[in-house]
Amino acid sequence: MITLVLGGNKSGKSAFALQLLERSPAPSLFVATGKAMDMDFRRQILAHKQERGVSLPVLESGPDLPEALRTFTQGYGSVLVDSLDFWLFSCIPDQSEDWDANPFVELLHKWNGPDLILVSCEIGLGPLPAGREARFFVRRLGALNQAIARIATQVYLVSAGLPLTLKKG
Repeated sequence: MITLVLGGNKSGKSAFALQLLERSPAPSLFVATGKAMDMDFRRQILAHKQERGVSLPVLESGPDLPEALRTFTQGYGSVLVDSLDFWLFSCIPDQSEDWDANPFVELLHKWNGPDLILVSCEIGLGPLPAGREARFFVRRLGALNQAIARIATQVYLVSAGLPLTLKKG
């Protein structure tokens, strides 16, 4: 089963995803895709670590997320990936026009591993950013979220800490 949890920055999506993970088949694995590039983000990562507790194994992944999922998730009942927006950002640092998420989407389409809970930002709710790089990222993330939502069994949107069910199958 694949579950997609969407939400804005500080919407409560990660906390909700952790609740889903607690109700999912054990043992569980947490896959972190964000890398701390400044002190503020380091503090945010530390806060997330404290929320998770020390008993949950953590795998840090960057652009190699698809390979990490294929290689390191065997033996787990459920895996939480937080978050796809950081993974995407690490994959396209040069804003390459020809970058393609299809290999990752195909992996998910054929997924027969543990239950996956994928967290991603829903950043397309506001005006389109003026900068070319920001527009590029918003369009790529929107396309990735849509592709995964089509595959996912469940899709939630978290706003103000409240999960809204978009798809339940």
